[in-house]
Amino acid sequence: MNVLRIRNEMRNGKTIFDLPLRVTFYARVSTDKDEQINSLENQVQYYTQFIQEKQNWTYIQGYVDEGISGTSTKKRDSFLRMIKDAKAGRFDFIITKEISRFSRSTLDSIQYTQELLEHDVGVLFQNDNINTLDSDSEFRLVVMAGVAQDEVRKLSERLKFGFRQAIKNGHVLGNDKLWGYDKKDCVLTINETEAQVVRRIFDLYANQQIGIRRISQILYSEGFTSRKGNSFNVLTIRHILCNPKYKGWYCANKSQTVDYRSKRKIFLDEDEWVLYPDPSIPAIVSEELWDRANALYKRRSRQMMSHQSGAEFHNRYPYSGKILCEEHGTSFHRQVLKSAKGNQEVWQCRIYRDKGRAACSAPQLRTAELNRIMAGIFSKLAQNKQSVIDAVITVLQSVPDEHNYDQDIRRIEEDLSAIQTKKDHLLEMSVEGVITMAEFKQRNDGFNQQAQALAERLEALRAEAEKGQQTVGRMEEIRAALERELTFQNGVNSALVTTILDKIVVKKSSIKEEIHLDIHLKFGGPWEAVFNREHPSLCFTRPKNTTPKAPTRRT
Repeated sequence: MNVLRIRNEMRNGKTIFDLPLRVTFYARVSTDKDEQINSLENQVQYYTQFIQEKQNWTYIQGYVDEGISGTSTKKRDSFLRMIKDAKAGRFDFIITKEISRFSRSTLDSIQYTQELLEHDVGVLFQNDNINTLDSDSEFRLVVMAGVAQDEVRKLSERLKFGFRQAIKNGHVLGNDKLWGYDKKDCVLTINETEAQVVRRIFDLYANQQIGIRRISQILYSEGFTSRKGNSFNVLTIRHILCNPKYKGWYCANKSQTVDYRSKRKIFLDEDEWVLYPDPSIPAIVSEELWDRANALYKRRSRQMMSHQSGAEFHNRYPYSGKILCEEHGTSFHRQVLKSAKGNQEVWQCRIYRDKGRAACSAPQLRTAELNRIMAGIFSKLAQNKQSVIDAVITVLQSVPDEHNYDQDIRRIEEDLSAIQTKKDHLLEMSVEGVITMAEFKQRNDGFNQQAQALAERLEALRAEAEKGQQTVGRMEEIRAALERELTFQNGVNSALVTTILDKIVVKKSSIKEEIHLDIHLKFGGPWEAVFNREHPSLCFTRPKNTTPKAPTRRT
């Protein structure tokens, strides 16, 4: 039914109940507690009866969301389905309890009621006595929704105050299922069975300096499992190592909510955390052991970050992400084994690293052995050295074509221009009094953040485009370097492996004494390699197409 026609009839003395409308309802509660569920059932019963009693109305089945907050509409499936059905013309009118049932966000409430009116669907907010089919409804809606939104802000502040008071009174907040503790009425007591695992983790990590993945394997082999009977997740072990509660300290202010409506959080730097010894938290390990474990954790994290900071990381580990287990389809991960003879770099299937030898039969590969195998392949390829060089140059030349930097740069410039237009429109809305100054500032700050992120991305893209042009200009230098490297007088160059090698598949037939590999190059293959460790020998089966060919360029 047309909204203008409805308003004309209402101006002529008819009420909404006199009009032949298809009517539905929307009901929602913000928690899933029993008393709220009962309230929801009462709402459904009331609205069903209310609509069916009206002689001129046709009842359309209602829409219900359980245990969902009204702050945002993103996760309310029934609400969003109702909006979709309204646009499809399945009903004319919606009844709901109050504005906060729709949304406590002013912008959301206005946006959805306007969208519904555009599709000739009105809404009756019963407790607020607002019928959007009335001509003056939008003004009243803005006022009432603004009040509802302010209630969310006040509720957020009251919750924060309550948290602070609970902490002062010695109540421990946070995770109710913290490993090693039992929690009842906000009081922690040590669960000795689980505490054994915590002490074992700190001992293995800080005293024996064993890596986290290996700790997970050791715990499982010793019979320690998660509450679900599985091996301990690597992330769980990290959280245990880094949680100050295990040394008897309280830790708060790790994150802050920057927008009470979207509930978006930011994680703060460690120097902004609130940390202090708390007598209400019983310690499971000593402060000295905890501090030593965390000093080691931070040192290892810095080392890992330094390895990953640039392209040299990929050159240093040319086999990263390129070795695959045929049995499980998973990748091999790098590991350094320490012994009296020194350190040895090896590669192990991820399933083996997580669950041990019983889970994966694939043998671990030594980098020295892989280098020997690759040198053997390169030596055979080098018999037709010029073809290899031409193929590698083609691979490198195809890289800049894989990414259309000009198109991405142009798109970001358009996005920046669009954001500026939105900012201009926002300023006009503020000047005309459509939005408050606080709302203007919040939305304008959001646009500024988006613009800054886009500007940084634009600068990075321009740098990448320039780097690609420089690479093309250095092809002759690269060709000369390849001429030198393909003599293999100084062993295998990791950069050459990175450039030429596509993947290595460890065959199911491999055993510790004899390894069977399929080696795929970026131009031809696979090569079948068999490496015997007991009587060090290497044999190849050349691929059917032995002449290296240039890969097809991607467009």
